[in-house]
Amino acid sequence: MKVRKAVPLTGHRSLVTGHRSIALAVFLCALALPGMHDARAQAYPSKNIQMIVPYPAGGSIDLYARAISLELGKMWGRNIIVDNRAGASGMIGTEIAAKMDPDGHVLLAHTSSYPATAAVRAKLPFDPARAIVPVATIAKAPMLIAVHPSLPAKSVKELVALAKKFPGKFNYGSSGAGGNNHFSGALFASAAGVKMTHVPYKGIAPAVVALAAGEVEIVIASQAALGVQVKANKVRVLGITSLEPSKLFPGLPTANQAGVPGYSYELWWGFFAPAGMPADRIATVNAAVNKILVSPEMKKFFDAEAAEPWPQTPAQIADLLPKEIERYKKAAKLAGIEPQ
Repeated sequence: MKVRKAVPLTGHRSLVTGHRSIALAVFLCALALPGMHDARAQAYPSKNIQMIVPYPAGGSIDLYARAISLELGKMWGRNIIVDNRAGASGMIGTEIAAKMDPDGHVLLAHTSSYPATAAVRAKLPFDPARAIVPVATIAKAPMLIAVHPSLPAKSVKELVALAKKFPGKFNYGSSGAGGNNHFSGALFASAAGVKMTHVPYKGIAPAVVALAAGEVEIVIASQAALGVQVKANKVRVLGITSLEPSKLFPGLPTANQAGVPGYSYELWWGFFAPAGMPADRIATVNAAVNKILVSPEMKKFFDAEAAEPWPQTPAQIADLLPKEIERYKKAAKLAGIEPQ
């Protein structure tokens, strides 16, 4: 009987080796897939962004939010959709934003009116210091003390003299109870030792329109809010609210210099997000906004609005709201603004 020689299974070995190589490749791909998925999941922004402005169109924060949103959109290749949700001195829009997904695709544009209002609200359906978190500061500026041209006062000193002569006769308009314009007016009256009547409106834009129409005699507001009516000579500016003269308003005296010693009030504007927004996404928005703020185009924009760009890091603004709300609570007591 013939014994057959064993035939080397080289072809089979190659096949097995090939199978092993394929299996290894599939295994490695399987390992890589979660990482690839995570990378895609972490891409930001992955869709258009909703920018909630909790005040009517036309106010300073609306103008600033729109200008910066336009630049963010160019930078990210996404639409930044400005959504005005006015009411309750900014609290309605804030509550809406606070309830949104904190994935970074909903941002909230706000002003120093927010901690001012929060400080005098007895009850809110959310924690004003914790429900939203600061993402970036935009700008800061003193306010303007403006009067209707029919008022026979050409200076802050003359305004104070008139208010003392006719206690309670003159009305000052605001964006709503507890907002910046309410606080600045109440603190002005307190520091000057006069009595004025507060008239709240649903936003600073309608308050300025009321000033131009003579419905109220006084409004203390930003240049952004007052600028159009000032240029049209429908309102007269008497001074500014900073403690010291400002390079933003050369030639305009401070109230502190012109008859109201110690009076000071300055505004700020910023972007916030629902609490829980990942730190890396906060850093992304913050860096993008800061880059925009130092651009020549944005500097020119803020010069025209008489505000100073105010870039800060996330670490610098982390405790902004708790500190500001506490500061305004003390100011409310000083100005006699009761909780509402």
